Amino acid sequence: MENDIFDRIMEWKILSPFRPLYLKHKEMLLYLFFGGLAFLVNIGAYALCARGFGINPLLSNIIAWVIALLFAYVTNRVWVFDSKVKRAKGVLIELLLFSAGRLVTLLIEEGMLWVGIDLMHSNDMIVKLIAQIVVIIGNYIISKLIVFRKK
Repeated sequence: MENDIFDRIMEWKILSPFRPLYLKHKEMLLYLFFGGLAFLVNIGAYALCARGFGINPLLSNIIAWVIALLFAYVTNRVWVFDSKVKRAKGVLIELLLFSAGRLVTLLIEEGMLWVGIDLMHSNDMIVKLIAQIVVIIGNYIISKLIVFRKK
């Protein structure tokens, strides 16, 4: 396998003591890193829509989901799971599977937001943060076992 930018960064002298741990858990560490970035993209887009533009929280969540989905697909495909799919048809199928998996977790998240915000009248950002933890775990499982599984 070709060294990617993260492999090269881990060769830096200051990071070299952590290289064995990185190599052993590379996929999980990169998923957490890019999952964290996708989380920030999602939360930022949600906050901008819901708080900045006054859009309904459930609609704001869907807008944020679409933006985060596109970001997550590219980063998961390229760096986390190192997809070898090259042909347009294969990439399209992979993107559709990825989107379908994320749609399942979106429905779970929407349900959590509806219950937490509309029924329990909790702070929307706190409910959103809690729901994101559930979503990140579910997305990893779906991506690992279904979308980017090694053949």
